[in-house]
Amino acid sequence: MTITFGSFDGVCSTAALVICPLMGTSGQGVEPTCYSRNVQIGQTLIFQPSTCFVHIVAIIMTAIMIYHIRSKYTAVGRKEIVMFFWLYMVIELLAMFLDSGIIPTSNVSYPWFAAVYTGLVATAYCCLLINGFVGFQFAEDGTPLSLWLLRISCFAVFGASFFVSIATFKSYVSFSPSKPIALFVIYLIWPILCVATYTILQLVLVFRTLDDRWPLGDIIFGIAFYAIAQVLLFAFSVTICNAIKHYLDGLFFFTLCVLLSVMMVYKYWDSITREDLEFSVGSKAAVWEVKDPLLTASVTAPSTDYEEDSSSYHAGAASLVGGVSGTQYYGGKQAYGAQGGYGQGGYGGARRAYPPTSEGY
Repeated sequence: MTITFGSFDGVCSTAALVICPLMGTSGQGVEPTCYSRNVQIGQTLIFQPSTCFVHIVAIIMTAIMIYHIRSKYTAVGRKEIVMFFWLYMVIELLAMFLDSGIIPTSNVSYPWFAAVYTGLVATAYCCLLINGFVGFQFAEDGTPLSLWLLRISCFAVFGASFFVSIATFKSYVSFSPSKPIALFVIYLIWPILCVATYTILQLVLVFRTLDDRWPLGDIIFGIAFYAIAQVLLFAFSVTICNAIKHYLDGLFFFTLCVLLSVMMVYKYWDSITREDLEFSVGSKAAVWEVKDPLLTASVTAPSTDYEEDSSSYHAGAASLVGGVSGTQYYGGKQAYGAQGGYGQGGYGGARRAYPPTSEGY
């Protein structure tokens, strides 16, 4: 395969991309040399059935990842990264209809759906790129500044990509399917730049701010899957298709490997974020084990032995909670830190009592 900058002829002769039926100088699109078999279901002819199955699996897996991300209520960058996975889910849903031919290439609406698909792909890579900066906290994550910066950037990229795509498909202004230089940059060059930048940013983040080096494995696997996807699609698609007798082609393995790389993005994000359990509101009920013998006695002893319980609260015996006695803990006569705890007068030097008050913080 020979790839010429600004031309989809070489690319589309190898890979069955969504935009290929709209490219070429003849106006009839560029047909791939080899593509997977079609399946007829009733009166409908389904193209790329194996790839459609991967699209369905990708949608299900993305829904699971979104559920787990949303359940980490206090994780850093939760609202920002979940937008990337929503975009990926919509892309997979739209690709399933376009790859399968459910929206026929001859239909007048196909160029518009293909333009939306191209815009969403460019937007997803933009979202991933901006998420690469979230960990550096240039703008605090989850704040309106951070979220609206992400939304406005993604909307601008989507608008520009959609316009370039539909203008190229329809030969508007000075755009033409025979010379789709701008579309070539958006569709093939822009994703590589975003992935490369995101990878470099995360490597810097891991080496400079994290003590754990295990997230490097997630980055390596994610890059490996993404690189394999590109090679299988653009270099070996025809070879695979001929070897498997048209049952599969490079598009199937490309879609599968991209799914695996997206899962590595989730795995990496999950490995570098930890919830603040003090503010976590998870769906699973927390089971608390009482370690203080005074609290245990308070729970198990009957209410008629109040005098005995009261005397035990004023005893000088040491408690297992913070290394102080029950009198110190419940009476507020002496805070943590007086016995070598968290510092003089409690956290940050402020005196704490039970229950804690706003002045204690």
